[in-house]
Amino acid sequence: MSLPPITQLRELRRDVQENLLHFKFGMDEVLTKINILREEFAHVHEYNPIESVSSRLKTPASIVEKIVRKGCSYTPEDLAVHVRDIAGIRITCSFVQDIYKIKELLLGQKDITLVDERDYVKYPKENGYSSLHLIVTVPVFLSSGHKDVMVEVQIRTIAMDFWASLEHKIHYKYQGAVPEQLESELKLAAEIATRLDYKMQSLHEQVQAMAEDEPSNSETTVLDALDKLVLMALQNKRNDEASSLKMAQESKEEAEAPARP
Repeated sequence: MSLPPITQLRELRRDVQENLLHFKFGMDEVLTKINILREEFAHVHEYNPIESVSSRLKTPASIVEKIVRKGCSYTPEDLAVHVRDIAGIRITCSFVQDIYKIKELLLGQKDITLVDERDYVKYPKENGYSSLHLIVTVPVFLSSGHKDVMVEVQIRTIAMDFWASLEHKIHYKYQGAVPEQLESELKLAAEIATRLDYKMQSLHEQVQAMAEDEPSNSETTVLDALDKLVLMALQNKRNDEASSLKMAQESKEEAEAPARP
């Protein structure tokens, strides 16, 4: 695809810079809502599902590059189809169930409208990528009037975020041409991270159940529950080791036994 004349590119860049501020305002609106929820959970509730929040705004150069590559204009209609991640927010949480809790809290706000949802948690990408992507609009009130601004929100666990960061660095290093063996290793790592996520969620649920069985608001109850989980894990490990030793002994005895005539 041939590039537009330099004058057209300059005009396009200027238009992008002028409108980029609107996307920043929209991102700031959603960030405020998320940070209010985060602070409320930190001070009012016993458990905070939001571990960390980060945001980024695409640079004018990267937006222009994508517009040129997609062959679209900077009209809101084209951007709604081709460039939906100008303003992006990433939320990390500890457990898979937190992802959907945060989604519910965010979309439950009257001025947040869901435009599109892509659930790569329930349906991971082929390479193992896992995250929940929400495209939402939020009203921004300017001197010229109200405008609905599109913001992308990604919600993922800490394990998912670590994997995605590593995958991005590897693809950047190899400029997209990652060796096949490394791709396989990355996919395996994604599967391990997913199993870890669900194992940690299971442990978290066991802690909560134990705390409910012993009604108390003290920190001791949770610590006692954790102690019980550790003891359970150690006992399971001992049982596994005993079973392995027994199987090994039986195999050895069978191998040493004289062959039957």
